[in-house]
Amino acid sequence: MREDVVFVDVNVPMYAAGKPHVYKEACVWLLTEIADGRLPAAIDTEIIQEILYRYGSLRRWDIAVQMSISLMDMMPVVYSIQIVDMYTAVELAARYGPQGIKARDLIHAAVMQNNGLTQIVSTDKHFDQIEGIVRLDPQALFLERK
Repeated sequence: MREDVVFVDVNVPMYAAGKPHVYKEACVWLLTEIADGRLPAAIDTEIIQEILYRYGSLRRWDIAVQMSISLMDMMPVVYSIQIVDMYTAVELAARYGPQGIKARDLIHAAVMQNNGLTQIVSTDKHFDQIEGIVRLDPQALFLERK
């Protein structure tokens, strides 16, 4: 297990870059901790796709490109999505899809599972439903470690 490494969900950089919000300060702090090497972290390539999709749909390609590059440069580990991850995601979909967990988050869970990661930093409470994953709320981490 790689319990020291946390997976970072897409909502962390999005809240950090976004408008004022209850999560903004915590997410900026988290990204600073990662960039400065104090918090071992990882993402997968699907995180970049989500950024490109979201900001592209808003026709904010400038933000999409800059955020994607910054995140890829900052993250110590960026996992590629492998066929084994997709098989695992399909298995997870059979179990958790009916509970409302979205496909992209099941892909993240599969990548985590296949790479020995157990913790995800996310505001999405549905990760709490997935066996073997511990969700770390950005605000709670901020208040605990600040």
